[in-house]
Amino acid sequence: MSTFPHAAIVYALASAFLFALTNHFQSLGLMGSDARTGSLINIATGAVFYWLLAPFVAESWYWFTWGTVLFAMVGIIRPSLSSLLAIQSIHVMGPTLTSALTASAPIFGALFAITLLGETLDFKTAIGIAAVIAGGVVASYSRQGLVRDWPLWAIVLPVGAAFIRASGHAVTKLGLEDVPSASFAVLVSNTVSLAIAGAAFRIEGRPISGTPKSFKWFVASGLSAAVSLHFLNSALQIGDLVSVVPVVSATPVFTMLLGLFVFRRERFSWRMLATIALVVPGVMLVAMK
Repeated sequence: MSTFPHAAIVYALASAFLFALTNHFQSLGLMGSDARTGSLINIATGAVFYWLLAPFVAESWYWFTWGTVLFAMVGIIRPSLSSLLAIQSIHVMGPTLTSALTASAPIFGALFAITLLGETLDFKTAIGIAAVIAGGVVASYSRQGLVRDWPLWAIVLPVGAAFIRASGHAVTKLGLEDVPSASFAVLVSNTVSLAIAGAAFRIEGRPISGTPKSFKWFVASGLSAAVSLHFLNSALQIGDLVSVVPVVSATPVFTMLLGLFVFRRERFSWRMLATIALVVPGVMLVAMK
């Protein structure tokens, strides 16, 4: 892959912007549908998009490698489960707060490194973790000491999505060392996720519900997410994980700006802004060494 100076950072920023756009598209789709339907359409759109590109991004030997196995393993949990959690979180908490809390993914990456790779917890990492925890507390605070607009348990949704994404980043990077194709990685992962999501729908006997307008928004979110994953994988392929992940965590900033200047449908409170102000620098401290 030919690169230019700071290519990994540029790719990561592009991924962050597209993830933010995906959040808003999903939020608009949820106005006429449900999270499970949105997740299925999102994943299916990405899978179809990359199968159309398969003749240009996949070589025959790719399919018989350990890297493909790793990409498939990622697909079991991402984007099928992570997308479902994120969409449900957007439905309950809104796109800006969801983006802020899912930006905690590098924290889980750091914990994986400490527990699995024997790395030490340095001062900057500890401060970063504390900042993200503080952001979650601020997001949940009201004068009565209770969550006003959404239930406290809803924090599990974006944090769970962050945990899954962090593990997926690490495994994907390992796979890209064996199969150097960012698009092929998305193709395999989305295909496996689609099979799982489709099977779940069939087993549960769930109907695909929604309006044509909501389906269009979900298709748009699926395309945006699919291209975002390509940029993310491209950044992981040529850059270090600790450099790429904190840049991708700029997603909340893009979500906020898009909500304010483009979609004009997000109402910002001091809690949302304070959460972003705490979470984003905290994540940067965790991921930057």
